[in-house]
Amino acid sequence: MKIPFFPLKLVAFPGEELNLHIFEPRYKQLIQDVEASGMTFGICVYNEKLTGFGTEVRLDAVHKRYEDGTVDIRTKGVRVFEIKNFENPLEGKLYAGGEVELLEDDLTLSNVMHFEFLLHLKEMLYLLGHRVEVIPDETTSFTYAHKIGLKFEEEIELLRMPSETLRVEFLINYFKRMIPAIKAIEKAKEKIRQNGHFKHLDPLDF
Repeated sequence: MKIPFFPLKLVAFPGEELNLHIFEPRYKQLIQDVEASGMTFGICVYNEKLTGFGTEVRLDAVHKRYEDGTVDIRTKGVRVFEIKNFENPLEGKLYAGGEVELLEDDLTLSNVMHFEFLLHLKEMLYLLGHRVEVIPDETTSFTYAHKIGLKFEEEIELLRMPSETLRVEFLINYFKRMIPAIKAIEKAKEKIRQNGHFKHLDPLDF
């Protein structure tokens, strides 16, 4: 499968909606071609260099067109791929592209693991100040991956995992490390705040 490439220093997860502001001439041309043909394109993960992996995305909507050809678009992640070859630019184009192999993904997950995952996820989102409704049947390992404080390298690791069970296990372990740490920080902050107030202390009887 050969697709155009849009390298970015971010991870686009399957199922995720991603808004992009397109202003470079090569990517203006890419979006024009995508609109004309209905083809998908690939957001390749760039971290100092290409990681060799990315996500196939489709163009869902053009929010705004500017006089100079710049556009604001909404895309949606489809599937993870591995780059097999990189052509920069593609013949006759300003943008890069190449052959990709779509990665197999085992989506099976036990009810017990899914329940545990949701329990930790809700607590983590609450601690980080995200007041969102987590809908169990619509929530996967990717749904809130950008909201839980993962490092960029951890997001890449999550993207590359070939099954939902492995991804959920990875996130549960992450939550078990991070939730107690966040609680400890919040407790320390509360103690510092209390130390700045006048206190009513009962006299000691001795």
